[in-house]
Amino acid sequence: MGRAATPVSVLLVEDEVLISMLVADALSEHGFVVHEAATADEALRYIETGGKVDVLFTDVNLPGTIDGRELAARVRERRPELPVVYASGRYDSRDIGPLVSRSVFMTKPYNPDDVCKLLARLTELH
Repeated sequence: MGRAATPVSVLLVEDEVLISMLVADALSEHGFVVHEAATADEALRYIETGGKVDVLFTDVNLPGTIDGRELAARVRERRPELPVVYASGRYDSRDIGPLVSRSVFMTKPYNPDDVCKLLARLTELH
């Protein structure tokens, strides 16, 4: 019998509570371990204190001192291999400037099941 796969840990950074709950519930139902943060500052603290993260899913427009783009850039300095998914209902990928390499952009509104499928593909070698 093979070894069971380790659950994939998602850091979900979303300031809209209902969206965060909806996505977190869908991810949990699909077997992901979800840590939620409402700001990029909170997410960065989680990572800096050793929180487990296999994929970062972040809204672009966030309250606080840094936005989702800056969060992704800072996280990539520490974890160059970490998959990053950006999401925005206000901007599209052309509007927000350069994204970190090997990242994906999703336009809101999105289907939470599509988020689950995308994150599963991005982390399938986990």
